[in-house]
Amino acid sequence: MNGLLIGRFQPFHLGHLEALRFALSKVDKLWVGLGSSNKHIEKNNPFSAEEREQMILSSIDDSMKERISIYFIPDLDNHVKWIEKIDTIVPKFDIIFSNDELTKHLYSKRNIQVIPIPFLNRDSLSGTKIRDLIVSDQKWDDLVPQGTKNFLTTNSGKERLKNL
Repeated sequence: MNGLLIGRFQPFHLGHLEALRFALSKVDKLWVGLGSSNKHIEKNNPFSAEEREQMILSSIDDSMKERISIYFIPDLDNHVKWIEKIDTIVPKFDIIFSNDELTKHLYSKRNIQVIPIPFLNRDSLSGTKIRDLIVSDQKWDDLVPQGTKNFLTTNSGKERLKNL
């Protein structure tokens, strides 16, 4: 069975890592969709799809890499057209992992099982919160996997966030 998990991963953090583990416990292969892949670099989308892919791949082990494929999913203004666009990008899947009500509704009409993702420490593990901590020079590196930490340090993540 194949599953799909879409996220923005701005940046990829421990909650996302746990979501990947949860999804992989339910499927053989997992398609990971990098949402907003067509958005320009800006405050709420500070990292490109390629950079987010790098964060994920540097944060997961080889056994996970063997079961995951990453796809770039652009934003569209129309949710129905967005789902149709996903069909042209991502191979067939049986399950979508989502906590979004509209996504649940649209996919349930297509006989695709929708499984909610348990949130891990949602108060501290959110991309927005982590970006705010980085910008305000507070402790953030314990909220992301080593691969993301290395990426942000090596690629001047703090400076980029402060300049947006």
